[in-house]
Amino acid sequence: MKTIKTYVQENKERFISELIDLLKIPSISADLEYKKDILKTADAIKESLEKAGCKKTEICETPGNPIVYGEHIIDEQLPTVLVYGHYDVQPADPIELWDSPPFEPVIKKTDIHPEGAIFARGACDDKGQLFMHVKAFEYMIQNDTLPCNVKFMIEGEEEVGSPSLEWFVKRNQEKLSNDVILISDTGMISNQQPSITTGLRGLSYVEVEIIGPNRDLHSGLYGGAVANPINILTKLIASLHDENNHITIPGFYDKVIEASDEERIEMAKAPFSLDAYKKALDIEDVYGEKGYTTNERNSIRPTLDVNGIWGGYSGEGAKTVIASKAFAKISMRLVPDQDPDEITEMFSNHFKSIAPKSVKVKVTAHHGGHAYVTPIDNIGYKAANRAYTESFGVEAIPQRSGGSIPIVALFEQELKSKTILMGFGLDSDAIHSPNEHYGIFNYLKGIETIPLFYKYYTDLFNKQ
Repeated sequence: MKTIKTYVQENKERFISELIDLLKIPSISADLEYKKDILKTADAIKESLEKAGCKKTEICETPGNPIVYGEHIIDEQLPTVLVYGHYDVQPADPIELWDSPPFEPVIKKTDIHPEGAIFARGACDDKGQLFMHVKAFEYMIQNDTLPCNVKFMIEGEEEVGSPSLEWFVKRNQEKLSNDVILISDTGMISNQQPSITTGLRGLSYVEVEIIGPNRDLHSGLYGGAVANPINILTKLIASLHDENNHITIPGFYDKVIEASDEERIEMAKAPFSLDAYKKALDIEDVYGEKGYTTNERNSIRPTLDVNGIWGGYSGEGAKTVIASKAFAKISMRLVPDQDPDEITEMFSNHFKSIAPKSVKVKVTAHHGGHAYVTPIDNIGYKAANRAYTESFGVEAIPQRSGGSIPIVALFEQELKSKTILMGFGLDSDAIHSPNEHYGIFNYLKGIETIPLFYKYYTDLFNKQ
């Protein structure tokens, strides 16, 4: 039997090559023009699970993009790990800001990744991290070290809010039954200091439309006499925060659970350099809600951010018009006990109430999800910590993330099992941004670490 490290080193080039092939497929779920690529990627994932050794694989149709399912049941008396991941990716725009084409993966060395990193859309989020699980499973099958049952559920709509996942989960509870859910769609502190994500923020995502006159107007003939939707929109957005960057929507904070002093002290123990943070982002100073640190602002506090704003003329040269409409997309990250549906309604009611009568306001809810916190005293967390400790030589630090994976709360509600978030990405990996990348070290280290989770989880499960 080969050790996992030996197996990874012997198959390193193949593992990298197979991931690069997967990254070449532009599986963008937000754009229907890429539907064929979505289906092609689902087929590729199914084939990779079959080659890795799954006894059963299938492509499950949904109202949206298909879900790839695989399983390897060795003994019904043993625990079952359900691996979740997603094969869809974010749009690559703006293309001109990429140093290399987003779907033509290249490997380049960086200061953080001296061994090289794969630059491509989806490299870290989530194809690279998903593929670690396929290769880790391959190792356990090839070397007869799989200690428990495993199921895979890989979806193609995560980047657009997973609209079909709840439909699928509710109709397949027996198929998806498990003892723990394992996800790698998060990050860790550094390549020297692993961490386990113990909390995720929820999400409310809306689009607003300000409607003024029935057509674009000449800004000379009508300026000053007719409401300008773009002017109104920017005023409304500016009013959503006060001078302390506190969100002004009535009732927004009513259900926010304040983190205890003890938890804030524990969070502060995580290695963090404010100077390095600012340097990495090329900013003079940080910004946010008064009374909280940078790490607290992006993890345990709710936020409201404009993700896009448009209207009027934006082409070359000048066109003197008052646009008839203006638009914005707004996301609100939520913390435990904030209900995304309630927050969406609060936002809608408030935004409409503060608009002048000279315009109409339309608010469209896109998607959302609840926040999630996993306890650090369950056997899943303990198994993950032991796996990281053995693999990295240092104990992992529990850490809350500012990101959202809305389906995690859904899994607990419908499947009655806890989720363990074993991420291997870094903050610098530029997910959702131009030049997204994933370190070769991180990719291979993930493959090495995941089988250790299976080993320790099964041991702890059997000792219960």
